[in-house]
Amino acid sequence: MARDVARDWMWSEACEMLSRAERMHRELFRPAGMQARQPAWEPPVDILETDVEVLVLVALPGVDPDAAQAAIEDGELVIAGTRAYPPELRTAAIHRLELPQGRFYRRLRLPAGRYSGVRRAVVHGCLAITLQKAGTSRG
Repeated sequence: MARDVARDWMWSEACEMLSRAERMHRELFRPAGMQARQPAWEPPVDILETDVEVLVLVALPGVDPDAAQAAIEDGELVIAGTRAYPPELRTAAIHRLELPQGRFYRRLRLPAGRYSGVRRAVVHGCLAITLQKAGTSRG
């Protein structure tokens, strides 16, 4: 039993390390020309598609959703903005900082098609962007 718990813990830690390595790779290994234009971090996203819409959930804890820009360019959804350091950081003793700060930018290929309506909402700390497919209606 103890062996199973240790194996599960090690597997969980290994998956987390791979996830961190992938994020670091995306953030650090960009062509030289792109690094100057693009900000330092990319928020994680989920993209879900139904018959009538595409839902994009962008994890942006601590970001004012009105400060995040979203636009469709050449079949891609572009999300950009800034996550500011909390004002308490000026006087606080820092024990750990894991949430990324500063400018963020994410370019996502959307499923093929046309979109007629766009809605934005905040859902459990995520910016939810709903793109209604052209020619469909919610019923």
